[in-house]
Amino acid sequence: MQTWLKVLLITLGTAVPAFVLGPIIWPPDPHGAAPSGLQLLLFMALAALESLALGLGVAFISYGLPLVRRVAGGSRARAWITFIATAWLLISWWPHDNMHKHNGMDLNGLLMIDYLFHVSMMVAGAVLAYTLVRALQTAPTTGPAPDQRIAHAATGH
Repeated sequence: MQTWLKVLLITLGTAVPAFVLGPIIWPPDPHGAAPSGLQLLLFMALAALESLALGLGVAFISYGLPLVRRVAGGSRARAWITFIATAWLLISWWPHDNMHKHNGMDLNGLLMIDYLFHVSMMVAGAVLAYTLVRALQTAPTTGPAPDQRIAHAATGH
């Protein structure tokens, strides 16, 4: 079976149960406002996208490490932290949003949820940016340097 098909099956095989189980694991706050028809549709679409991201994260965990190792330039530590950061950025949306729905407007709960998820996503983004910069710095270059390409495009020479 081709890898893309395995990834698709894992993604959907995770997303469908996640979509159904989210409100069961984290029941919505009974004191929260009830969404209107369009709002409900938009919340359901968001839950579906978050469930798909979770599924893609599970597929990434299953197949992504060898690819991340190639990008990490031989650094085992950078490979692992990049792998974990990427997986977290994909899987964390599902529990994050479900916890918000369950928590309602309890400000202490909101602070805990947002610090846990937002700060960790900021760190994960910084890890990915660092890995990308390091990969680009060590990548073999072909053709003129970027500043030379810009000069060439501007002058036509």
